[in-house]
Amino acid sequence: MGLFGKKKDSAAGQDNGSVSVALSDGSSVAVTATVDCIGDSCPRPQLMTRKAVGSAGAGDVVAVLIDNPTSMEAIPPMCPEIGATHLETLRQDRGWQVLVRKD
Repeated sequence: MGLFGKKKDSAAGQDNGSVSVALSDGSSVAVTATVDCIGDSCPRPQLMTRKAVGSAGAGDVVAVLIDNPTSMEAIPPMCPEIGATHLETLRQDRGWQVLVRKD
């Protein structure tokens, strides 16, 4: 297996059937895909996010599950270069859920 092999083929970019997530401002968004990067370190979460956003439709929200602090901090600044908007980063039990909407 290469560095970026098929470690979590079924979890990466999985379809959620539009799960709704509440944001801190009281609004909610429908998450259309989830990228599970729990246990992964840089640069895999960034590459998987780029791939998921690239295959998403305009307005789709991608949730990225991350437990690596460096990766969590790297996703929001890269959003403009991949044609996306960082909506929010939510703290969870095992890490963070970074919500990104494709422009």
